Amino acid sequence: MTLKVIGAGFGRTGTLSLKLALEQLGLTKCHHMMELFASEAQRQFWHDAAFGKKMDWEAVFEGYQASVDWRSCAFYEELLAHYPQAKVILSLRDPDKWFDSASETIFKGLESGFDPSNLQGQMARKLIVEDTFGGRHMDREHAKAVFTAHNEAVKRTVPANRLLVFEASMGWQPLCDFLEVPVPAQDYPRTNSTDEFKQRMQAHKKT
Repeated sequence: MTLKVIGAGFGRTGTLSLKLALEQLGLTKCHHMMELFASEAQRQFWHDAAFGKKMDWEAVFEGYQASVDWRSCAFYEELLAHYPQAKVILSLRDPDKWFDSASETIFKGLESGFDPSNLQGQMARKLIVEDTFGGRHMDREHAKAVFTAHNEAVKRTVPANRLLVFEASMGWQPLCDFLEVPVPAQDYPRTNSTDEFKQRMQAHKKT
């Protein structure tokens, strides 16, 4: 099985909804940060990737046809080179709304919720706090500038015929057109609001 879709958008741009949408369209399974909560092997894979180890992407994505969220967006160029036939989806959101959401969920979790002694905590701090935001993830204007610069870099890097710039508010049509599949009768998925994210993180801490 090979990766057919690479998500290049930051977390909190509707990536969990996008995961569910892609799976509903037949791309099963779609990798997301949630996979790390359930798999020690996945935590080790992405810890190694964050700290510069050469990756066997076929092993990382064994059984997956798509990937979204921070992990794939951080390595989208490597994945694009490794999977030259894959299409890329850049999930976007208004920068202010993105920061408001990220600062209340992922960034707050990085400050207090992730155990720095475990693989996932180490990986998240290295990949997101240090490598992506240079330690300034809670600096609103800096984080927004990094967010915007990343999005523009993706648009410059990915060939136009392989890239979909997508916001969840667009719904099924552009996504289905891009993937050349029929539009489902069901509504486009809407999940993982700020409150839902916090509840999920609390539940994870208790396990």
